[in-house]
Amino acid sequence: MLSTLVTVQTGEAALAGDLTVPDQASAVILFAHGSGSSRHSPRNQAVAATLRTAGLGTLLIDLLTPEEEAEDVATGRHRFDIDLLTRRLTGSADWLAARTEHLPIGLFGASTGAAAALATAAERPQDVRAVVCRGGRPDLAPDQVLARVRAPVLLLVGGRDEVVLQLNRDAASRLQAPHELRVIPHATHLFEEPGALDEVAAAAARWFTSSVHPRR
Repeated sequence: MLSTLVTVQTGEAALAGDLTVPDQASAVILFAHGSGSSRHSPRNQAVAATLRTAGLGTLLIDLLTPEEEAEDVATGRHRFDIDLLTRRLTGSADWLAARTEHLPIGLFGASTGAAAALATAAERPQDVRAVVCRGGRPDLAPDQVLARVRAPVLLLVGGRDEVVLQLNRDAASRLQAPHELRVIPHATHLFEEPGALDEVAAAAARWFTSSVHPRR
């Protein structure tokens, strides 16, 4: 198994990430963290561990620099800057594609990172083969972006996260790619209820395993 700390140069910023690729991995999943989160998020770390058990590599990356993260904690300035997050994520996808030529790429987006994941999927259809959004805000991606997504999309939302659930329903109606909206019963936005995050991780692993295909 390859496990290493990496620095991803996206052109406008150097981003820190954790790349882990099991032997005989079938794909690599790039994580797009959301509002006020980072690659150290316990929730995304838990999902990543499940994906690796299923034979998928993971790249958890901070889309903000330490200075930007500190500013965002104080002001919330960057977390809803979907254009910025998309540029960073697309640059990270390009970096990953150049180093894993034989492996397809999937995207896992949480919260506002879901909009960036869908925008990157629209920008890089030849590389991104599947998308999973957890408690995401796909509604923050413009309609023309959602219409250009070609990768299969799984939207995972807590049943008690009523506002976000409706936002996901609205966004799903604008997707033209194969997609599924799956509700985790009794879960709230952060999936803190017993077993809720396990359901998310298992569903994501199944989606990526069944959807990703080798790049040509």
